[in-house]
Amino acid sequence: MYLHVGADVVVALRQVIAIVNLRTVRKGGPTLELLDKLRRENRLIQVEGGEARSLVLTDAGGILSPISATTLKRRSESAVLLG
Repeated sequence: MYLHVGADVVVALRQVIAIVNLRTVRKGGPTLELLDKLRRENRLIQVEGGEARSLVLTDAGGILSPISATTLKRRSESAVLLG
């Protein structure tokens, strides 16, 4: 089962660790520290299509998606139910 995170990017659901709403992230908080670390390690992918609204954290790194965390969560739940 796969999760479509925007543009032509999909990720296997078994690789997804967390889906984070970037609109609720505090400036200077731990999520931003994680984003900085992933950028420095070249393990962060930016999906085309607009401003990043969510972070999909995987076992390989992170994906910044223009799709809302709520929509991604709903898609992941649907994929599991249909799987």
